[in-house]
Amino acid sequence: QPDSLTSIRGRRQIQLEQLNQYPDFNNYLIFVLTKLKSEDEPTRSLSGLILKNNVKAHYQNFPNGVSDFIKSECLQNIGDSSPLIRATVGILITTIASKGELQNWPELLPKLCLLLDSEDYNTCEGAFGALQKICEDSAEILDSDMLDRPLNVMIPKFLQFFKHSSPKIRSHAIACVNQFIISRTQALMLHIDPFIENLFALATDEEPEVRKNVCRALVMLLEVRLDRLLPHMHNIIEYMLQRTQDQDENVALEACEFWLTLAEQPVCKEVLSTHTCVYNVQSDTPVAQGDIEEDEAIPDNEQDIRPRFHRSRTVAQQHEGDGIEEDEDEDDELDDDDTISDWNLRKCSAAALDVLANVFREDLLLHILPLLKELLFHPEWVVKESGILVLGAIAEGCMQGMIPYLPELIPHLIQCLSDKKALVRSITCWTLSRYAHWVVSQPPDVYLKPLMTELLKRILDSNKRVQEAACSAFATLEEEACTELVPYLAFILDTLVFAFSKYQHKNLLILYDAIGTLADSVGHHLNKPEYIQMLMPPLIQKWNQLKDEDKDLFPLLECLSSVATALQSGFLPYCEPVYQRCVNLVQKTLAQAMVSSQPDQYEAPDKDFMIVALDLLSGLAEGLGGTIEQLVARSNILTLMYQCMQDKMPEVRQSSFALLGDLTKACFQHVKPCIADFMPILGTNLNPELISVCNNATWAIGEISIQMGPEMQPYIAMVLHQLVEIINRPNTPKTLLENTAITIGRLGYVCPQEVAPMLQQFIRPWCTSLRNIRDNEEKDSAFRGICTMISVNPGGVVQDFIFFCDAVASWVNPKDDLRDMFYKILHGFKNQVGEENWRRFADQFPMPLKERLATFYGV
Repeated sequence: QPDSLTSIRGRRQIQLEQLNQYPDFNNYLIFVLTKLKSEDEPTRSLSGLILKNNVKAHYQNFPNGVSDFIKSECLQNIGDSSPLIRATVGILITTIASKGELQNWPELLPKLCLLLDSEDYNTCEGAFGALQKICEDSAEILDSDMLDRPLNVMIPKFLQFFKHSSPKIRSHAIACVNQFIISRTQALMLHIDPFIENLFALATDEEPEVRKNVCRALVMLLEVRLDRLLPHMHNIIEYMLQRTQDQDENVALEACEFWLTLAEQPVCKEVLSTHTCVYNVQSDTPVAQGDIEEDEAIPDNEQDIRPRFHRSRTVAQQHEGDGIEEDEDEDDELDDDDTISDWNLRKCSAAALDVLANVFREDLLLHILPLLKELLFHPEWVVKESGILVLGAIAEGCMQGMIPYLPELIPHLIQCLSDKKALVRSITCWTLSRYAHWVVSQPPDVYLKPLMTELLKRILDSNKRVQEAACSAFATLEEEACTELVPYLAFILDTLVFAFSKYQHKNLLILYDAIGTLADSVGHHLNKPEYIQMLMPPLIQKWNQLKDEDKDLFPLLECLSSVATALQSGFLPYCEPVYQRCVNLVQKTLAQAMVSSQPDQYEAPDKDFMIVALDLLSGLAEGLGGTIEQLVARSNILTLMYQCMQDKMPEVRQSSFALLGDLTKACFQHVKPCIADFMPILGTNLNPELISVCNNATWAIGEISIQMGPEMQPYIAMVLHQLVEIINRPNTPKTLLENTAITIGRLGYVCPQEVAPMLQQFIRPWCTSLRNIRDNEEKDSAFRGICTMISVNPGGVVQDFIFFCDAVASWVNPKDDLRDMFYKILHGFKNQVGEENWRRFADQFPMPLKERLATFYGV
């Protein structure tokens, strides 16, 4: 049978690559590209691309004759009649130029500029294409003294072509100049006014690519030369409003960036008069898919399921009043629109509104409210839907101003949840989730209960997209409401469990997240036999169906990890198979990694399987406590952990240190024999460049020291210096500082003689980082340590004693013996310095501190 074209081309590529060993080969390649007109264009172009790769890799070894020949051939053939060949020659020229060759090829730029004036369109276009690539790749060198400032000639030259008759050439010309805006290149700044004038002349060009480049230029000018745009601002805003509705999606997107950039400018408020505040959020309501109202039975297209990322375990302290990690990701981004899942116009417009709402706050409402009323109650669903999107977009910035209207709006939105149009239902879920915080702050019967009832119905909607929006919104509501949900648990679980049997693949993944978040939010309230009976069978059924290689295990493992932590002893009946499988996943992944590290072996495994399994084991250890002991005794988990702790991948180490800490707390008898092996590894991972790894290693060292007691002594030297260095580093994140302080305190508690001599080096940051955390076991042991070290080395605290006083005052109610330790130290210090000095010292205290110490400790 005849060879297909691709296999011929494939063979030809192999032949070309074999020829690469011959010195004349590069001459041959340029010959094929520029002269061998008998070959088809793709082959000639391929030859040019192989030459480009050779230039990239070995240009400095080309003999002089060869590189000169290639350069002259390129310049001669930049105007080839084939656009593909012109583009290939352009890429080749740029690649040579970027190898530092602009200096050694002085005739390149003058020659290309000369070719721009050619009567022949192909020559002009080819030269411009090459120049645009050079401007993109080598903008900095072009503006340096090394080349004798070619831009002084080039920029005026480019500006002449803004009026060229060919749209392609106009577009090249603007694209070239645009490369020099952000860096405020001198040569461009000299011609800034003609540049802006020329841009305005092209504002309504019939070619979308030209309009896109005009918009892009204006967005950048807004950042660097606002002064020059201000006189024309009114017209620019009018223009951008039109372009935001351009029939070409890419132009409209560039125009939308204008609003996002404008919002960051201090003059934003002045220049935006009333008329700007309404965007075309209706612009491309994706009616296409809105037509299939009931699609729940249609299986998902696997390509549409976006990769998800596991957030590995990081051990953190609970703070006054919040209990929320400080760097939670925002989960309520504008993800309402998956039909066109990329950044589209509605999202960009809504994002621009979100940004503007954050700039203008309540002032924006004056302009938007009258309009919103009209949109929200509009008979046409497309218009109503865009109003609901606007309402969600301004939620964050205009929250304060919206509050008076919410008692009327929230019930209206709750009603919209049962609209007959799926798109209205799905956008309403998202918008309501943006107001969840307010809903939860009101009496539950008025808003929370009806909202929850309706959202749960939407979780069982017949439209997949509504299911997804409802599940995500419900997860947000769970995070805000926490234990407020306890009275409704049976009702909530009923719905979530029913959804299991109903959902297609993609939404199942979101359902796992809603269940995991529920467990995190209500905690031990979930530990009731009737709830466990509802929830566990479907989860375990999925768990048994999934193969070890199935990526769907990730969200299920994360979900089970939250459930195990919440159920505690209630999880016991399920823990053995879950524990076993996690250990197997770790073992399998490690084995595959070993095999794949040998040359020419299998592909490397996906280590996420191991990371998520380690995190679930941590959840089990935390939830089950001492009852996990028999499982650990019967498995080789400690050997596996020893390997994971040395893995090259930071996330693997991070999760294995979290597990080490949790097993240390749960069943130290099994960990203890390995401590001599583990401690040196922990010491080498105290590197704050990898924050989470360092954080978890630090925490594990603290947990180990509490269990080891005085036997910790031989290991102090491996870790203490690094810990003191970390606590004194500027800009260390709060979580890491707190864990470091606790661990230093714990080491001092068990081995005061070893740690106390360094007291002065860490006492101040130690006190300031621990004053903010709640009273808890970890804070308790850390403060016992600091008191013990002060009694060993009182001199170490003298200079920073006020910080110690402040830290002591942060305790709400310490245990009696700890309170006695504080009392002794405070009074000891007071007696040491004498009544008079103490009074002078205490006069520097802020009033609340003074009062607290007087009330609790009588000083």
